[in-house]
Amino acid sequence: MRVAIAGAGLAGLSCAKYLVDAGYTPIVLERRDVLGGLVAAWKDEDGDWYETGLHVFFGAYPNMLQLFKELGIEDRLQWKEHTLIFNQPEKPGTYSRFDVPDIPAPINVITSILRNNDMLTWEQKIRFAIGLLPAIVRGQKYVENMDKYSLLEWLRRQGVDERVNSDIFIAASKALTFINPDEVSATVPLTALNRFLRERYGSKVAFLDGSPTERLCQPMVDYISDRGGEVRLNAPLKEILLNENGTVKGFLLRGLDGAPDEVLTADLYVSAMSVDPLKVMLPQPWKEIDFFKKLEGLEGVPVINLHLWFDRKLSDIDQLLFSRSPLLSVYADMSNTCREYANRDRSMLELVLAPAQDWISKSEEDILAATMAELEKLFPMHFGGDNPAKLLKYRVVKTPRSVYKATPGRQACRPSQKTPIANFYLAGSYTMQEFLGSMEGAVLSGKLAANAIASDYSPKIVSDTQVSGETQLAIG
Repeated sequence: MRVAIAGAGLAGLSCAKYLVDAGYTPIVLERRDVLGGLVAAWKDEDGDWYETGLHVFFGAYPNMLQLFKELGIEDRLQWKEHTLIFNQPEKPGTYSRFDVPDIPAPINVITSILRNNDMLTWEQKIRFAIGLLPAIVRGQKYVENMDKYSLLEWLRRQGVDERVNSDIFIAASKALTFINPDEVSATVPLTALNRFLRERYGSKVAFLDGSPTERLCQPMVDYISDRGGEVRLNAPLKEILLNENGTVKGFLLRGLDGAPDEVLTADLYVSAMSVDPLKVMLPQPWKEIDFFKKLEGLEGVPVINLHLWFDRKLSDIDQLLFSRSPLLSVYADMSNTCREYANRDRSMLELVLAPAQDWISKSEEDILAATMAELEKLFPMHFGGDNPAKLLKYRVVKTPRSVYKATPGRQACRPSQKTPIANFYLAGSYTMQEFLGSMEGAVLSGKLAANAIASDYSPKIVSDTQVSGETQLAIG
């Protein structure tokens, strides 16, 4: 059976990979000339890569890690020391670490918190631990029910000290969802925290050894193509054509450079687009169906990613860092963390500006100036004196609509991968799956969409244990 998939991000490529494993013939259609969707990357005129976002992989990503294993590219993940590192704005140029010992969970994470005396007092740690008990003891169902509260509201209800929010959860919320604790649903950070507490290597971080486009997406394309599938770039979806009974008749593709439009037909169809373009593309008759009406409650959050190349080394830290800046979320010196971007003499900082709502419409020059002002606080030793570090070049990548904005109440708006339309399915991290808006969520959604198709037309592709639960892969 032919399955047409709109979107060559991680969700669409993952869906195609698992469909081709089951003997289907997927045809993936991507409107742009680059793979990856929200993990896309490009090379500049100097041969340097710049990316849509700062992409890191966690040990608590079982489906992503399984995908790397199945593609035979596990060695492309560069695992870092098991630690979380926060800047200390009150002590510019210094860091606070949560070093996680190699002992069973959750004792390892609890030990890392107890050992850290830079950010929280013992009283605050105890109140924090007591506040978290319901989420730990009552499990994921309790966590999902907390979607009615913002994280800040939940923390206050649990009697957790405000400094825990200002010191830890603002940084964590911005890193996970690109918004602050007063906006984000409590379900999101509590879900991540639960996995970190349940899995020995859940909070361990890896960086890819090169760009996601080349080192992850292209192997997926090769895998799909080698088994009879197809991935087409520059194939923008113009319209979803319907039969009289409301099912999909075909995908109308917009012709480029004067070429005529093309109708692509298949047996089944999948949207692996982000939720915002999907809402625009929905056929009018479908908009009256409750299943699709719920999508109006979802929208993408704006994100800005910056790449800054300097004339010297600013840092020797080979790890993700939480800036604790009012402007910036997380950052890394990619000349240390990524093999392909490595440089012993110069730094390339990749930084995420979040929340970006007030910045997405500003000029690149304004964004750069504000970021450099923050860097002077993060790296005072390199930007003061008579010989400050020199910025050689920069790139600003704006994504006006990224992953869905995970505010309270959004869980009820997230659709399943199976739709009321008999031959139409959904994939994307906004669809219902336990990993929320993330790379892991995108991969899992593609697997679940493929599984939904297989359950309707043939035996299941994967067992339930492969799409949930603790990863059993070794992390070194």
